[in-house]
Amino acid sequence: MAKGILDMLIDAFWTDERVGKLGEKLTERELKLVRLFGRKGKILKNIYLPKEEGGTSEIDVVYITPKGIFVIESKNYSGWIFGDEKSAYWTASLPNGQKNRFYSPVKQNQTHIKWLNLYLESHGFQYVPMYSLIVFSERCEIKKMSVTAKNTWVFKRDELYAYIRAIWDSAADRLSESEVEQIYQILQILTNVDDATKDAHVENIRNRFYVEESNEVQPVQSNVTNSVEKLVEESPIDHTVQSQTTECSQEMLKGEQTQICPKCGANLILRTAKKGSNAGNQFWGCSNFPKCRFIKNV
Repeated sequence: MAKGILDMLIDAFWTDERVGKLGEKLTERELKLVRLFGRKGKILKNIYLPKEEGGTSEIDVVYITPKGIFVIESKNYSGWIFGDEKSAYWTASLPNGQKNRFYSPVKQNQTHIKWLNLYLESHGFQYVPMYSLIVFSERCEIKKMSVTAKNTWVFKRDELYAYIRAIWDSAADRLSESEVEQIYQILQILTNVDDATKDAHVENIRNRFYVEESNEVQPVQSNVTNSVEKLVEESPIDHTVQSQTTECSQEMLKGEQTQICPKCGANLILRTAKKGSNAGNQFWGCSNFPKCRFIKNV
């Protein structure tokens, strides 16, 4: 069934970027509450860390405090969440019975922390404590979850204050006020990147996504109907949350004529994976990427 005008307007407004920004803003609001009650620190969002091999790694939110740095990965999924630290993929089970995969946010944040540590070491900061916080939306329910990695916690956003308070009360001060300020200044520069850097970051994700995921895409519903979080950039295959899509009919995928995306109405482009396990395979990808991430096997 074709989407109504209202649904199309909702999809157009609630892009991946907007939904991701919303989750980060809600997390920032919780951190301001933490700060209000005396556990003071500096908040930064969307830090683009340089990687040794080129490209960038984007951290959602950090909270820089005398106890160390709280590195926060914000997730806005709905449904039941299942996962563990050893699995590359976790599962979101929606009320309609659909089960979908997404890359492990624990592994994703471990990669963030790796690059953050290296960057700070290059600026003279050694052994800064890092706390990995995976913060899910209040609308989801974390069901079967097994995470025992050191300094790693998985919980819902409305529990953020309680978790930081518990960590804070059990940890000794490791940074002075001046060091907190220095780290803030060092990292703040990485939030003011130009559009070219952001575009390159998205393009890198896009290339890796299409190369590795051309034959297997799972849609995951986020906090707004038919909208999703921003694309995760640290997965080995860099696939992540995708908008709910409808399947093209077989008739639409036959022949050499122009193909139309069933989700947004843009043209589909015939692409060829250039590397990885799917090298040489062709697939249809929406020309409106990254706003629309519909893809289909040839």
